[in-house]
Amino acid sequence: MQKIKILFADDHAIVRDGLRSLFKSDPGFTIVGEASDGAEAVKLVEENRPDVAVLDISMPNVNGIEATNIIKERFPDTKVLILTIHENEEYIHELLLAGADGYVLKNAEKKEIFDGVRAVAGGSTFFSSNVSKALLDRLVRSTRNRVPFQISNEEKLTARETEVLRMIAEGLTSKQIAERLHLSVTTVNSHRTNIMKKLNVHEIVGLVKYAIQKSLIDIGGKH
Repeated sequence: MQKIKILFADDHAIVRDGLRSLFKSDPGFTIVGEASDGAEAVKLVEENRPDVAVLDISMPNVNGIEATNIIKERFPDTKVLILTIHENEEYIHELLLAGADGYVLKNAEKKEIFDGVRAVAGGSTFFSSNVSKALLDRLVRSTRNRVPFQISNEEKLTARETEVLRMIAEGLTSKQIAERLHLSVTTVNSHRTNIMKKLNVHEIVGLVKYAIQKSLIDIGGKH
């Protein structure tokens, strides 16, 4: 199996030490760069072209949001996974607009961080469950009283794909969906990829908006 090339950026040396130990503990990853701020992260992405850049938000010079914008614009093949202590909706929204592929909290278990890196490296999105719930709440509020979200070239989803889409929109991770449907995580991620391709949507925001428009999720009681 080809190793996933990782670059990470955090302004705290102790966090970088921890991330280095974390990713070295799994033979499926190889570290190609370490940065202490967003500007250095962008420079190292240009030099090393990692599969995934794992970025903190609060960094000097160039913060994680600005770095994500630059990386996704200049090096679209590099996926960006945000690893942060912040659960703030505004940060989540800004990073989605910047093109972040995933958002994981620093208090997550090692497995969730690894799952996040693997998911975004494979072309999927990945969000910690708490983050997904906050995102869903925001989208519900922002979608009300607006023109319905439109998707071009829509193809009909299968019953299973619709079921997976509904669970994604409800904030479940691929692992949680797999457990509920008695499928492998690989199969769930394959469904996710097919859904995005059929709907011509390439980020979780679009999927959630589509699910709300099609009444695939219950938004009653949301404010």
